[in-house]
Amino acid sequence: MTTVDFGRVLTAMATPFNAAGDVDYDVAGKLARHLVDHGTDTLVVCGTTGESPTLTWDEEYRLFQSVMAAVADRGQVMAGTGSNSTREAIEATQKAEALGVDGAMLVVPYYNKPPQAALIDHFSAIAAAVELPILLYNVPGRTGCNLLPETVAKLATIPNIVALKQANGNLDQASEIRRQSPAEFALYSGEDSLTLPMLSLGAKGVVSVASHLVGAELQAMIQAFSAGDVQKATDIHLRLMPLFKVLFVTTNPIPVKAALQLQGWEMGECRPPLSGNVLTDELLTQLKAVLTDLSLLS
Repeated sequence: MTTVDFGRVLTAMATPFNAAGDVDYDVAGKLARHLVDHGTDTLVVCGTTGESPTLTWDEEYRLFQSVMAAVADRGQVMAGTGSNSTREAIEATQKAEALGVDGAMLVVPYYNKPPQAALIDHFSAIAAAVELPILLYNVPGRTGCNLLPETVAKLATIPNIVALKQANGNLDQASEIRRQSPAEFALYSGEDSLTLPMLSLGAKGVVSVASHLVGAELQAMIQAFSAGDVQKATDIHLRLMPLFKVLFVTTNPIPVKAALQLQGWEMGECRPPLSGNVLTDELLTQLKAVLTDLSLLS
């Protein structure tokens, strides 16, 4: 297996847009630098939180370059290059590799719902076409297709498939993945609220949304657990739990972009068909209350 360390806190980075709805690459660079200065080890660019379904490939490649230039050697950059077309995913991952990214995140193909054997073929073909370390991304609530533990175990034998982002809320499945996969294969929580429970099952860290706001605290929680201070880790988890929940009161990334806007970041609205980052008055009040309680608003 390829030796690689993406760290403990990977931020699924939100994509800023300007008033015209175009990607704001300058703000993306500033946000990237802020995140690596506040607990993020690796920036995952153009994933779900980055609104990849409504970005063009050209926009994505330019985002990869902008974020890489912004953080230089201070943090790693992982490119979201997944697709429900194997050929398209291969081409995108090869182009990202040529740009010099540190890794690729490949989501389970969405909509066409491949059987497990076809998933093995899909990810194997992409892995064979590049040398980049690959993070698999299982999020059946978005894709309609669940990557099963025995499938993960087979894929984990491929040298450059090194990790999995598990985002289906099923701790039993996470346990089976950890049980059936090699020890060096890294398991990451794909849900902030399940990071601490998944650490107890052998996960390495989290691919996080909340780290836009509390990256240093998440890093401290994971480091405390790793050092054996479970009580400290639990205290941090419980303090942050309202934030974990409020960031998903409606479709991600609408709440986190609203939270960043409240902090003064010029994130713009989400692209259609998402309904923008303006929450209902009730949800916005709820979000502000949580941010205020955690001293996240000036």
